[in-house]
Amino acid sequence: MVLRRVVVTGLGALTPIGNNIEEFWNGLINGVSGAAPITYYDASKFRTKFACEVKNFNVEDFIDRKEARKMDRYAQYAMVASDEAIKDAAFDFDTLDRDRVGVIWGSGIGGLETFQIEVLNFAAGDGTPKFNPFFIPKMIADIAGGHISMKYGLRGPNFTTVSACASSTNAIIDAFNYIRLGHADAIVTGGSEAAVTIAGMGGFNAMHALSTRNDDPKTASRPMDKDRDGFVLGEGAGALILEEYEHAVARGATIYCEIGGGGMSADAYHITAPHPEGLGAKNVMLNCLRDAGLEPTDVDGVNMHGTSTPLGDIGESKAILHVFGEHAYTMNLNSTKSMTGHLLGATGAIEAISCILSLKHGIVPPTINHFTDDENIDPKLNFTFNVAQKREMNVVMSNTFGFGGHNACVLVKKLDYKA
Repeated sequence: MVLRRVVVTGLGALTPIGNNIEEFWNGLINGVSGAAPITYYDASKFRTKFACEVKNFNVEDFIDRKEARKMDRYAQYAMVASDEAIKDAAFDFDTLDRDRVGVIWGSGIGGLETFQIEVLNFAAGDGTPKFNPFFIPKMIADIAGGHISMKYGLRGPNFTTVSACASSTNAIIDAFNYIRLGHADAIVTGGSEAAVTIAGMGGFNAMHALSTRNDDPKTASRPMDKDRDGFVLGEGAGALILEEYEHAVARGATIYCEIGGGGMSADAYHITAPHPEGLGAKNVMLNCLRDAGLEPTDVDGVNMHGTSTPLGDIGESKAILHVFGEHAYTMNLNSTKSMTGHLLGATGAIEAISCILSLKHGIVPPTINHFTDDENIDPKLNFTFNVAQKREMNVVMSNTFGFGGHNACVLVKKLDYKA
């Protein structure tokens, strides 16, 4: 069977450092931190009092008020990002075969805020159940993809991947595979998350997973820095339009890049901690390279999972050295989470978009907030610390790893790149 080629023809983003693709990219290359004190609720009694919230966002600028009330914030974010991506792809809906266009979305948690509100309201009452009739449809993790498909009448494959922080990378890989196997001509894919809530922050604080650098939130996310103390929770959405190459060419679409391959693996080690030697991370990158039919020396850069946790950054750095050997020292590595925070299930989508924009513009976004080298991480690796670097990029990989040991990696390459 001949596998079909898959390209990217549309992008959309709603993030803590920009509410569309242009703003997001400008925030990345200028090293903007999205971290700030929490505004959604009174966080004064929480161990962590800051996060990377989406800013200057009014949902009614994008979605009718009545419809928006039927959606959790994570679904609202999905609708806004996917709308930008679909407009960017410039489909002619009069001729588009909507039976051949699907939606494969990712979210690690889904409607956490809706669940929190409904349960707290019940707990505050006299025990009489008075739940909102939209409680379940707003909460479930698959509903964002349902809303996208209903708005545009997309009747192709439609489902949601849930693999913690790897969710939207898994969604991209599934979309890639469905198209190259011939099950669809185009798919709206990506992910969204809105876990900056009392329950979300409280839960991650209880795990001691979050940074508690309350005196300086903007420098709290410090991937690869010796003094990193946990990740910074973020929120938002990223959307990509994946399309079969010939289908895109036939309609005159603008093509950003080609999806080269995708890899998946499991740590099979611990419910939250990564494998200390990066075993699953090593395997997922090797699997991705095999799927793409490329050698390690073909890769110019890796957008690392790089969450700013003490163990995770070390294990991933070891895995990169294992996979790429001496070539690792010639690559640009970076962690955009130093700016956006960790968007959980949406992180893979916005980081894949960052990789695609690096291919387009020849710029590698920085890993900001680096002050002190960690003796456990090879100092000869180029983590693109603090300042963006100009570099012609042909092939870039994006890593995402989730609680439960779920690992996913996607590779993007310039359309004309030949190994």
